Amino acid sequence: MASLSRLELSIAWRYLRSRRGSRLLSLISVIAIGGVLVGVAALIVIMGVMNGLQRDLREKILIGSPDVRILPYGEALRLAGWDTLLSQVRRVDGVVAAAPFVQSEGLVTNAAGFRSGAQVVGMASVEPGAPDVTTVREKAILGEFRFEQDGRQNGAVVGKSLAAKLNVWPRDTIELLGFNNVTVNAATGIPVLRPDTFVVTGIFETGMYEYDNAYLYVSLAAGQRFAGLDDEVTGLEVRTVDRWQAPEIGRRLVTAIGPTVHAVDWQAQNRSLFQALKLEKLGMGVILLLIIMIAAFNIVSTLTMVVADKTREIGILRAMGMPARSIRRIFLLQGVVIGAVGTAAGVLLGLTVAVLLEHVFPIPLDPSVYFIDHLPVTTDPLEVLLIIVASVAVSAVATLYPSAQAARLYPVDAIRHD
Repeated sequence: MASLSRLELSIAWRYLRSRRGSRLLSLISVIAIGGVLVGVAALIVIMGVMNGLQRDLREKILIGSPDVRILPYGEALRLAGWDTLLSQVRRVDGVVAAAPFVQSEGLVTNAAGFRSGAQVVGMASVEPGAPDVTTVREKAILGEFRFEQDGRQNGAVVGKSLAAKLNVWPRDTIELLGFNNVTVNAATGIPVLRPDTFVVTGIFETGMYEYDNAYLYVSLAAGQRFAGLDDEVTGLEVRTVDRWQAPEIGRRLVTAIGPTVHAVDWQAQNRSLFQALKLEKLGMGVILLLIIMIAAFNIVSTLTMVVADKTREIGILRAMGMPARSIRRIFLLQGVVIGAVGTAAGVLLGLTVAVLLEHVFPIPLDPSVYFIDHLPVTTDPLEVLLIIVASVAVSAVATLYPSAQAARLYPVDAIRHD
């Protein structure tokens, strides 16, 4: 049986080679291998790109966005009695850190009078060594991420792109104007603007365009004053022990606090974005899997051509006593070799391209459109393994018809074949 297997391998290898006896593979075999190679490589690279986009966006969104937000119902977004609720939140199992926050919109003006819209976020101070809710405080690139300036809580930390638009640097003065800063003169009916003045204490960069281009952080008290919330806040931010458990911990928080609030986890906050990425990944995967299916049809046509070309030789082998199952194995081996070689080469090419795109030749993107500044690529070993298994399996299935066709040939008819 062992010698018969070696004979089958020898004949399969001979059929893969060119007709002139060259040791090189025949052109049709190379084309069949190339089809599998292109499909596998494209699938690995595209899946890596989609994984990279999901990972990069997730990580950058969570720089400034907490795992869970506790918000009041209604449109007012005013959470009263938040200090009591904060104590309850911190006692819930799975909560690492919690803090109040204020978020509002306003106009920021530089010394020259240039104005730009901004998201104004009021943050509570954090004790040294205590865990923070987000990592945005670690992203300061100029100055410091602090709000105390000359003994007053009038400091502001500005996103890099927003600072570039305003042409401001640490220690420059800016003015913030919101709805609470506008009053109407009772005598004349003319609106009177009383903007809040802040000193830039730091500039941060997260790599997330939305944060860097529009966000401005101030102290919690300054944020409350700017938004006109008095002693109230917009809500509570919570950091969990595991971000993937955030939905479950959010449900625990609502149970502990009561029905007056609702919890919004980081996935719900960005549901449309992540759903779009998942759908796009699924669509690209299906489209590229069709490339492998096309390569499988190429294998079918290749082996069918070989069967037609080698019909007389197959008849001679059958006449010499080779069983039909051995003929079937010869063509199965031939197809599996084409699939395996194409898959191996495709995996090597795909991983090489993925590494080059991630570390050597990154493709720049417009951050105002894609939120990130380059095309990230992250390969998942499990996905690569699934691609390998799927490619080899499809290649093996593609050999069933031509191998069965070869095994059904009658020796006499095959030898007489012209």
